[in-house]
Amino acid sequence: MKLYAIRRPRGWHSPDELPAVVERSKQVGDEEMSDDIRWIRSYVVHEPDGSLGSICIYEASSPEKIREHASRTDMPAAEIFEVADTLVVRPDPVAAAA
Repeated sequence: MKLYAIRRPRGWHSPDELPAVVERSKQVGDEEMSDDIRWIRSYVVHEPDGSLGSICIYEASSPEKIREHASRTDMPAAEIFEVADTLVVRPDPVAAAA
């Protein structure tokens, strides 16, 4: 599997929607597509229009499997980039500041 970064713009209107999306995404990835996709982490971002989007890191067998997972979980996957390298300057903080 290769490592990918996925841009998911304007996927949610509020943080209250995220727990259900997380569960659905994990269920499809872990139980239905475990040979093709693995969610590593996500960064939820504020979009200019006030909605929430995300930048997600996944391992996947192909961009097509990422699109299939996105379709099955009703999430956007507007842009998919294969990661060329990982540079870690500092580890992620425990939680982002609100």
